[in-house]
Amino acid sequence: MTTNDKIYGLVLSGGKSTRMGQDKGLISYHGVPQREHIYHLLEDVCDRTFMSIRHDQQGDIPPTFNTILDKDEFRGPYNGLLSAHKEYPDVAWLVLACDLPLIDQESITELIEKRDTKKMATAFAQRENPLPEPLCAIWEPEALRTSISYLEAGNGTCPRKFLINNDVLLVFPKRPEVLLNANSQEEYKEAVQKLEA
Repeated sequence: MTTNDKIYGLVLSGGKSTRMGQDKGLISYHGVPQREHIYHLLEDVCDRTFMSIRHDQQGDIPPTFNTILDKDEFRGPYNGLLSAHKEYPDVAWLVLACDLPLIDQESITELIEKRDTKKMATAFAQRENPLPEPLCAIWEPEALRTSISYLEAGNGTCPRKFLINNDVLLVFPKRPEVLLNANSQEEYKEAVQKLEA
């Protein structure tokens, strides 16, 4: 049975953060580690919320947070996303990467309100480059089931490529800057400047 209306939140925080040189989930833009900040944003609007983590991160997460351990069956962001799907296969997942320092409650609510359950996913995108942001999106259960076959068929491990080739609703956020990814020291500085402004 698929509960189309149910949305679980997922903070993707199991990446290695090699370009940043430090764990992006631990950077404090809002007074707490970013992965906790995003978790609390999702907690306010989702039926349940989880943090996707690697096995070696278990000891660092306060017990008040629900976690899903990476099963390490897939590469890249699909690792966390499909680990969550396998735990709860009948729900849609609102996925946010932990490297989105400008994402806010208003934007997340905007994405949820535009959700189309008949599409594979509802994803944020930039108007000037209208490609789906797979790590700022609501993935319907069907999209995640199809993703497993897609990956097993050897189509590569890029979730964006999967969304581009499937029926997805693109949503252009009122504040496009919320999609700023901070993956490097330069982007970190840019994010801090925008937050201070």
